[in-house]
Amino acid sequence: MREYELYLIIDATADEEAVASIREKMAQLISTTHNGETGEVIKDDSRGKRRLTYPIKRQVESQDIVLTFRAPQLALKEMDRVLKLDEKVLRYLIVRLDGD
Repeated sequence: MREYELYLIIDATADEEAVASIREKMAQLISTTHNGETGEVIKDDSRGKRRLTYPIKRQVESQDIVLTFRAPQLALKEMDRVLKLDEKVLRYLIVRLDGD
């Protein structure tokens, strides 16, 4: 398994419950077993509300979250699908941290 970082830009108007729900979904997808491998969340960092440099989907503020985790590659596809469907997620980026 490799180490990844997920950067989430969430709508600033989303309430705490919606943000917690997104975090919980991601943690659940990461820790789901795929082909005998179970992922783990290493670090969950909230950057709070921030002003965007340019509007994204007509929003000028966002709530930013950074998750560092280890997961099998199959989990990334499911995370990508779930994040695309969530209207509160303005943008996201998944980056591999390993040097391999």
